Order: sequence, then C-alpha cells, then structure tokens
Amino acid sequence: MRATVCVLACMATMAMFACPAFAADIAKIGVVDFQRILTESEAGKDIQAQLQKKGREMETDIRELGNEIETLREKLNQETMVMSRKKREEKQRELDIKKYDFQSKQKQYQSQLRELENKLLEKLQTEVFSLAEKIGKKEGYLLIIEKSAAIYYPSSIDITDRLIERYNESYSEN
Repeated sequence: MRATVCVLACMATMAMFACPAFAADIAKIGVVDFQRILTESEAGKDIQAQLQKKGREMETDIRELGNEIETLREKLNQETMVMSRKKREEKQRELDIKKYDFQSKQKQYQSQLRELENKLLEKLQTEVFSLAEKIGKKEGYLLIIEKSAAIYYPSSIDITDRLIERYNESYSEN
C-alpha cells in the first residue's frame, strides 16, 4: 500500500512538471513582416517620402554640376584650336577639378542618403518592435519573430496587420 502511494505521488509530481511542457505546445506565437510595415504604415510611407524628396534634391544638384561640366567640356573642345597652350592646360585643369568635385559630391550624397535611411529605419524598427513587445505581453504571446527569421509559418499567426493598425494609431497621435 505504501508503495502504491509513493508511485501515485511520483506520478502526480511528474504530471505537475509535465503540464507546463504541454502548455508550451499550444503557446501563442506571432510573426511580423517589417518590410510590409515599412511599405504600408503611415510612418513607413513618411520615411519613403522623406528619402525620395532628399534623393530628388541631391539628384538635381548633381545634375546641375554635371551640366556645368558638360558645358565646360564643349567650350574647351570648341576653343582648343584658338587657345594658347597655357590657357588650354588651365581650362583642362579646371575641367578635371570639376569632375573630381562631381564625383566627391556624388559619393557624399550617397553616404548622406544612406545615413538618413539608416537613422529613420532604426527609429521605425525600435518603435515597431517596442509596440510588438507590448502586444506580446498584453495578449500572452510566448514568441514574436520577424518574418525574415522564419522559414515557414502559417498565415494565421501573422500579426502584421494588427501591428500596422496600432502603429498608425500611435503615429497619428504624435
């Protein structure tokens, strides 16, 4: 009898420890598509608009500098025969300097645009991940991962739409 009670006690103890393991099998897991948030949320659309606007401004500036170089090159080609050697060398040096400035400015603008993009995306990512964490805690999710980290998942666990909706609400308040 005593052996039976010990066996039942052991089985009850094992059941208590096994229940959380079984509960983990039905735990809530969510997936978030950050790329969709970037393209569909209000904040993401604003970021894209800012980057496009800045890119167009930079492109206009680069195009103007390119036109100056082309004009200078044409003028040099037309007047080559009439100029003195010293004057021709001076104009060629001026053209080379403008070309170098053009390339430097192009690299500088690309760098500035990348920095701006990284800064804006990092801010968006921080806000979105913070909101996902709040949703996860409030709604009892065991795990929320970014779509790019998942190999397969059923669409039923994708919480991107809810996240976009809540993020748009908080974004419009700011």
